[in-house]
Amino acid sequence: MTKSRILIIDEVHPSLFPMLEGIGMAYDYRPEIKPIEVCEALAGFDGLIVRSKMRITADTIKLADKLKYVARAGAGLDNIDAEALQERGIALLGANEGNRQAVGEHALGMLLSLMRNIARGDRQVRGKVWQREENRGEEISGKTVGIIGYGNMGQSFANVLRGFGCRILAYDRYAPEKIITPAEAVSLEELQSEADMVSLHIPYIPENWAFADDAFFSAFKKPIWFMNTSRGEVVDQSALVQHLQSGKLKGAALDVLENEKLGSLTEAQTSNFDYLKSAENVVLTPHIAGWTHESYVKINEVLVQKIRALQEDGKLA
Repeated sequence: MTKSRILIIDEVHPSLFPMLEGIGMAYDYRPEIKPIEVCEALAGFDGLIVRSKMRITADTIKLADKLKYVARAGAGLDNIDAEALQERGIALLGANEGNRQAVGEHALGMLLSLMRNIARGDRQVRGKVWQREENRGEEISGKTVGIIGYGNMGQSFANVLRGFGCRILAYDRYAPEKIITPAEAVSLEELQSEADMVSLHIPYIPENWAFADDAFFSAFKKPIWFMNTSRGEVVDQSALVQHLQSGKLKGAALDVLENEKLGSLTEAQTSNFDYLKSAENVVLTPHIAGWTHESYVKINEVLVQKIRALQEDGKLA
């Protein structure tokens, strides 16, 4: 019997290879392949594994005569044209489950850094500045945490908050039925009325572009701590800066930016970034919330489980 063949076009953790061999899959590992070469290279392959090298579009797969699935080794599917795959009957596999714990822990770390002035205090002490009263922080306990988006990442953040004695509100416009203990399901308006801090865990889809805009921030009844570990495009960065300057936001922790290619910022993006990088109440990390040594392996485990499920369902025959 001919083995199902997979083209891997991004660098992946080497644990993937024995996992694929274990379910009888053959693979061609080509992390050095150029995006322009992928279209022709896909001919004859049953599967494609990609991370963030390129956008997978209808043009990318036009010569893929045997392609049955595209698997993304990471969270989020925004670099893949899902409609183009659906039109061809090609399955789309994601691995959000693989780094959900990593994202939940990172979000907690960012929140603590914000509320307890950890990053600022570290910078000051390194400069031989010892300011205790200026760095008096706030506790999570007794506060109300709002989580927007309650998929794998939102659920993970809620779970790591369990021991902090806080109230957790969650809003998810696409799957409100997912919201269970320890979170309470609320409307967006209720969340904006009661939250002391807000964490975004929503995907980047057209409907979510600039979801957190001026109207969004203005609707909160209290000054809030704001966090985004999802995608930069879901936040209007100009509105974010405006509300930081006005005090409507007590601080912001951002693992993602609207343009993460910092050498190619527009004039407006440069202005916003200059403010964020100099603000004492802003914590920035380089899109690493889901990026741990453990998640690198877990993502592979999730993908292989999903490929095996297709195999067992007879969809790779």
